Amino acid sequence: MEFSLSTDPLHSIVFCQRMQCLSFLRLKFTFLAILFIMFSHSVAYDPLDPTGNVTIKWDVMSWTADGYVAAVTMNNFQIYRQIRAPGWTLSWAWAKKEVIWSMVGAQTTEQGDCSKFKGNIPHCCKRVPTVVDLLPGVPYNQQFTNCCKGGVVSSWGQDPSGAVSAFQVSVGLAGTSNKTVKLPKNFTLLGPGPGYTCGPAKVVPSTVFLTPDRRRKTQALMTWNVTCTYSQFLASKNPSCCVSFSSFYNETITPCPSCACGCQKKKRSCIMSDSKAAHQRGINTPKKDNTPLLQCTHHMCPIRVHWHVKLNYRDYWRVKIAITNFNYRMNYTEWTLVAQHPNLNNVTQVFSFDYKPLVPYESINDTGMFYGMKYYNDLLMEAGPQGNVQSELLLQKNKDTFTFKQGWAFPHKVYFNGDECMLPPPDTYPFLPNSATANPVTFFKMAASVLLVILAIC
Repeated sequence: MEFSLSTDPLHSIVFCQRMQCLSFLRLKFTFLAILFIMFSHSVAYDPLDPTGNVTIKWDVMSWTADGYVAAVTMNNFQIYRQIRAPGWTLSWAWAKKEVIWSMVGAQTTEQGDCSKFKGNIPHCCKRVPTVVDLLPGVPYNQQFTNCCKGGVVSSWGQDPSGAVSAFQVSVGLAGTSNKTVKLPKNFTLLGPGPGYTCGPAKVVPSTVFLTPDRRRKTQALMTWNVTCTYSQFLASKNPSCCVSFSSFYNETITPCPSCACGCQKKKRSCIMSDSKAAHQRGINTPKKDNTPLLQCTHHMCPIRVHWHVKLNYRDYWRVKIAITNFNYRMNYTEWTLVAQHPNLNNVTQVFSFDYKPLVPYESINDTGMFYGMKYYNDLLMEAGPQGNVQSELLLQKNKDTFTFKQGWAFPHKVYFNGDECMLPPPDTYPFLPNSATANPVTFFKMAASVLLVILAIC
C-alpha cells in the first residue's frame, strides 16, 4: 500500500493542525513528566548535602533452627544533620509471621500477643515491631557494639565515630537460608520526629569483616540495605529557625521575619522572658511528646541565628555569629550551623567554634559548617541567660568580588541542625549609606562650591 500527501489545500490545513496538536500534547506531557520527576526528587533532596542519607544495614550472621541472627547497623551519612534526643525510632513490617526471639543493644516498645507460645516466650510478636535504642548504663550483657546512646546519632561531618548505632536481633519463624528468607518491608524511621522516607530493602553483596588482629576476613551470610532520606517539608510545615542581620555601617537591625516559624493561637503557647513563669522550677523539664515551650517573640522560632558584620580592615573583614535558644524545654547537644556565602572560600580564622568547609560540588567552595568545641560550647542551653553561643569569623577579601553593597556581606542560606532557617527579605537588609562610598575630597569641593554660590547670591 502506498501513501501520499493530499493536494487538497483543506486537507493539508487539517493535517497540519492535527500534527501541531499532537506536537503540543507531546510537549505538554513531556513537561508534566519533567515536573513530576523534579518534584518527586526535590522533596528529599538537600542541595548542600546531595548524597546525605541514613543507611540501615542488616547482616545475617548465622542461621538458627527457625530463622536467623542479624546485626543491624544504622549509619548516618548526613554531613550536618544528627539524630538528637530522644533518639531514633525504627519500625518495619514482617513479610510473613516472623517473631523476635531476643534483642541485644535495643528493644521493642511493645511485646504484642505471644499467647500462642508456650515455654519460651518471644521478645516481640507484633507484625510491625517498633524498636528503640537502649539508654546509657545498661548491664554489660545487654550491650552491643555502638549501642546504648539513647538513640542519639552524630552527624557524619561532625563526628564520624559517633554517626553509627547498632543492635542485634534474633528472628524466628523465618527463612533459614538465602533462598527462603523474606526481607522486611515498609521501613519507617523517626529521628526523633517525622521527616525521613525509607526505600525498600535491597539485597547487596555481603559485608566483609576483619578479625581484631586484622589477619583474617569473614563475611555475613546475607546482607540487605535500607536507605532513608530526609525532607524538611515532611518534618514540619514551618521552619524551626530564623536569621537576623546587622552591620557596623548601618544602625538598622534587620530582625527575623514576623511569625517566621508560625504564630501559635493557643493561649499558653509562649511565656514572656520577664514573667514569673520563666523562673519557675521544672520549666526546663521536657515533655513526653517533645512539645516546646517558647519565649514570646515576634518570630516565634526556637532558634535565632544573628549575623553581624562587625569590622572592615584593608585586606580582611570580620563577622560575629550568635545563636540564641528560645525554647525553655530543649537544649541542643552537638549542634551544627551551616552557612553559604561566597567569601567562605577564604576563611582565615574562626574563634570559639570549630569549622569545616563543605564542598558538595568540587568547583564551588562557598559553604561551611560551624559547630561547638567539645566540652566548651558544643551544648546550647535552654532559653535564658545561658541559652546562647557566639563566635567571630575573620575572612580575607577577594578584591574582585568583595563589596558591602546590595547585602553581599550576608549569607545566602543558613541551616541549624540540618534545617534551613528563614532569612529576612532582601530589601530589608542593612544597606550601605551613600556617604560611605563618596569621595570625601569631592564632597568638600561640592560643599565649597555651594557655599560660594550662596555668598555670591547674597
